[in-house]
Amino acid sequence: MSKNTIKFLDVVALTVDLPEYNLYRGQVGTVVELLAGGAAFEVEFSDRNGRTYESVGLRPEQIMVLHFEPASPDSVPEMVTA
Repeated sequence: MSKNTIKFLDVVALTVDLPEYNLYRGQVGTVVELLAGGAAFEVEFSDRNGRTYESVGLRPEQIMVLHFEPASPDSVPEMVTA
């Protein structure tokens, strides 16, 4: 992942279902730790009151970074497949 490298405190969404954790595609979490030198990420999922209901180690292909600003004109979109 070139320019779109996942970083500490990035807001991300699941791209896959994880029924064993009661988490489903589209749920939003925050990267709270970089694992294995950035090859995996601990993502914390919290409710509207800020209470954590799950924290899971995930691979980059299981999440996508959410952006709250317009993409820069020179950015190249990357396709992610699960």
